[in-house]
Amino acid sequence: MEILRYSAFTDRPDGGNPAGVVLDAQGLDETDMLRIAKEVGFSETAFVTATETPDGTHTPDRTHRVRYFSPRAEVDFCGHATVATAVALAERGAPGALAFQTNAGRVDVMTERAEADGDGFRATLTSVPASSEPVAPQLLASALEALGWSEDDLDPAFPAHVAFAGNYHLILAAASRERLAQLDYDFEALEALSRDQSWTTVHLFHRQTDTLFHARDPFPLGGVVEDPATGAAAAAFGGYLRAIGWEAVGTPITVLQGYDMGRPSLLTVTTDASDPRVSVSGQAVVLT
Repeated sequence: MEILRYSAFTDRPDGGNPAGVVLDAQGLDETDMLRIAKEVGFSETAFVTATETPDGTHTPDRTHRVRYFSPRAEVDFCGHATVATAVALAERGAPGALAFQTNAGRVDVMTERAEADGDGFRATLTSVPASSEPVAPQLLASALEALGWSEDDLDPAFPAHVAFAGNYHLILAAASRERLAQLDYDFEALEALSRDQSWTTVHLFHRQTDTLFHARDPFPLGGVVEDPATGAAAAAFGGYLRAIGWEAVGTPITVLQGYDMGRPSLLTVTTDASDPRVSVSGQAVVLT
């Protein structure tokens, strides 16, 4: 069994979010997958069983059953590991349209050359239908306390929500880039709150322009202080922007993440007013 290692949402190995990829996971059970994810040590590892959907039926051609594990537990959906897996498949002769059957539902994926004459690949995932609702005031207060933030640290143009596009994420807007850069939170408190509310990450962001955002994603549920690129949260963020009536919906939005960690990542988020799903795209490169 070969365990591949990629970094997603970057074109350089020292950027993006690392993910493990096992392209032939047929025959592995949950215990095996969790053990391998722990050994790999990245925030998530994707396992492709290739032949069966969650209900046990066989997948059609170019559809893969994919499961995601953090070192602590299975995750229903992971964006950066999806991009890494799609690029790994494209490099092995399967570019073009694919579909991943995940615990969260079907995720369509398209891979193509990053540049017409280049060697790298770019992948675009299209999420399950996204949704977003305002967060309850008492939960917002608990989250701010765990983060060490006050309500004055929030941008009033962006109401606090819980958004979904395969996983749930608390969405909070920082009023300044400086506030976003100063991330020092109570890990145990935020982990307990996230576990209680089934929030995979807390998606913190700051608006630079109407189509350019900076983001940081604490991921205590996965045992990770911070994720350098979070495709699932980016998809949920796209659904959030559509839900609040953000005027740039329909225009590709750039999310810069990982810069405060020294692992710069670039995610492109695209929404359509007539489609409840959200597309997130980026490159992935092999880690050696």
